[in-house]
Amino acid sequence: MGIEVFLSVLEGLALIMITTLGGSLAFKITGAAVSSLGTVLVFCGAVLVVILGGYGSAVGIRISGSQAAGVLSEKPELFGKMFVIMALPGTQGFYSFVCGIMIVVLSGVTKGGPPISLGKGIALLAVGVCVGIIERQSAIYQGQSSAAAESLVGRQPSSSGQAILIPALVETYAVIGLVSGILLILWISQAAF
Repeated sequence: MGIEVFLSVLEGLALIMITTLGGSLAFKITGAAVSSLGTVLVFCGAVLVVILGGYGSAVGIRISGSQAAGVLSEKPELFGKMFVIMALPGTQGFYSFVCGIMIVVLSGVTKGGPPISLGKGIALLAVGVCVGIIERQSAIYQGQSSAAAESLVGRQPSSSGQAILIPALVETYAVIGLVSGILLILWISQAAF
């Protein structure tokens, strides 16, 4: 347990450093002046949602891919059925990417308009972090449920239709996270605060 806490703290510190570097690079690329902390927080929210969702998808696909490789080593004819189940945890990375792009574009930081208020920056950072955590965790859990589904298909190939429902149930919450994030980003970007 102690090593897991230590690794989580290191992961958090790495995310903060990467986010800071990403925000600085974004200002350099866009040529925008750092006129408010709100703008920095917008970029941090966008970077964090993409990093967290992508990381979760990578871990989820590693989990499901490992199980699929074991099944396919004995029954290579099941590749078509395994591929769809194995790839499901990757969708959270796409969902996170969509939210990250929406945060940057809809906030208006790339247009060079008025500075982003601190309140709006904090709100978009919170959306990025929360959606990122939802996508990260659901991708990991979906990887685990995909591995269970692949094991079922390996033992009973005719049950692949039922087996895909196991990870699809986890996907429901990833989609809820995506839709919630999109709605919040739209609302926050249009709010006057």
